[in-house]
Amino acid sequence: MAALGMVFGLTAVFRLARFRGLDPEKMWNLGGTAAFSGIIGSKLLMLLVDWREYLAEPRLIFSTATLQSGGVFSGGLLLAIVCTWWYMRREKIPFLTASDVFAPGVALGHALGRIGCLAAGCCYGRETHVPWAVTFHNSWAGEFSGTPLNRPLHPTQLYEFVAELINFAFLYWLCKRKKFEGQIIALFMIVYGIERYVFEFFRGDPGRGEVLGGIMSGTQLIALGLVVSGFIIYLRKTPLRSFGTTASPKRETPTALQA
Repeated sequence: MAALGMVFGLTAVFRLARFRGLDPEKMWNLGGTAAFSGIIGSKLLMLLVDWREYLAEPRLIFSTATLQSGGVFSGGLLLAIVCTWWYMRREKIPFLTASDVFAPGVALGHALGRIGCLAAGCCYGRETHVPWAVTFHNSWAGEFSGTPLNRPLHPTQLYEFVAELINFAFLYWLCKRKKFEGQIIALFMIVYGIERYVFEFFRGDPGRGEVLGGIMSGTQLIALGLVVSGFIIYLRKTPLRSFGTTASPKRETPTALQA
């Protein structure tokens, strides 16, 4: 599902890149940089959050469960932002313009990745008795993801799946109508940051990390950072850059008809 998410996400990116007149080859390389650094970053943050567990049993770092785990999305997003910023600076690609193009694709890729989380049983929610609760029975989920079996849980994977699909649809629509550079990535950071902060209250998997004396999880702190950063980008309102575009030109009315 992560692979499918990358394929469909990059497809959306390329369509928007052509519309904005960006170099497709550079955008492909940028997509590869974002995908690879995103995988590494999500794994690294997972190791940091669960450092006690991995310090006690270092062999778990190279276990099947760790290698197959999607990691922590926030860590992947942060490292991807850093690495793609470096690549765009080297290739002289406008950072905010490219970020706006990538934001809808990231949302779509993340949405599909959450279906993989549901299939694996990871990133599960707290026990609940709401009508839409999900119950896992497969011992594989319990063994590799630590999923509580035979207990109704909040389907937090589906919560994010639905939220990110809505994010994708809205951002993709807005990307062709934006008023300034950075508007799309800023809104994505703000909206997703708020969503992730709220969803953390429903998560039941261990290793969420605690900061500020247990007031919030480490992921919630990152989510707040995304919201603040998004507002800063949004309030700057960087003017639109002029690029070539493949958008269909308006059809001119024949001179005879004008007369």
